[in-house]
Amino acid sequence: MKPDEFEFISRTVRQRSGLVLTEDKAYLVESRLLPVARKYGHKSVDDFVTAVHRGPEEAKLRAITEAMTTNETLFFRDTKPFDQFKRVVLPTLLDARATRKTIRIWCAACSSGQEPYSLAMILKEEGPKLAGWRFEIVATDISAEMLDRARAGVYTQFEVQRGLPIQYLMKYFKQVEDKWQLSNDIKSMVDYREFNLLSDPRGFGQFDIVFCRNVLIYFDQPTKTEVLSRLRTIMPDDGVLYLGGAETVLGITDKFEPLPNERGLYRCVAKQGASFAAH
Repeated sequence: MKPDEFEFISRTVRQRSGLVLTEDKAYLVESRLLPVARKYGHKSVDDFVTAVHRGPEEAKLRAITEAMTTNETLFFRDTKPFDQFKRVVLPTLLDARATRKTIRIWCAACSSGQEPYSLAMILKEEGPKLAGWRFEIVATDISAEMLDRARAGVYTQFEVQRGLPIQYLMKYFKQVEDKWQLSNDIKSMVDYREFNLLSDPRGFGQFDIVFCRNVLIYFDQPTKTEVLSRLRTIMPDDGVLYLGGAETVLGITDKFEPLPNERGLYRCVAKQGASFAAH
């Protein structure tokens, strides 16, 4: 790929998604854009990029952005965040929300849905303990293709073997030919919506818990600061933020602070009153 073509792709993706593509990612750009190029009748990525550069069309720009921002995910990824959810976050918020009995969760950049469905299965397993409670899980992604996959709830053998406990596979999925179909009970617990993290999320209302894991690592520092500031606007003072293991708020924002002894878990810096404090 020629330098000016790479620069065009890099600029387009940065403006539309916040993702920063450095020159050492040129091989990744080529491999991910080749199927897109062929879809639009071009034999090579160079031909496709040249054509788009000369006459940008929204559908093609969107296809480029989606190809570059489709990231890997798996059920119960890294395990610990879900243990923290059951052990620390859920008990504390159940106490704090005892009057209204409603907890809202946002999974940002949800990809093909494994993260929100993992949370839904945890909540389902809690059963009688949550009787009378209402949990809302909103999951968003920039990619319409990934959201369609997530809503369908159909996964390959490889996907269900990565992180999903066998008892959950047997309980919440059924095999359909060589794929696994998630039960409607679990699917109905998640509301999927298209959303770009560079946009204002306040139209979604307030969330008690926000999962934004393994997303900030792809942004430059000013964009990280902007995204975290936007997240804080839709969280109460005792809200809880999840970031990936390689991510931090330190030196980036004063809107959140690490929860002591809980890696990857952050509490809001309270505007007034008390912030989240685990038992």
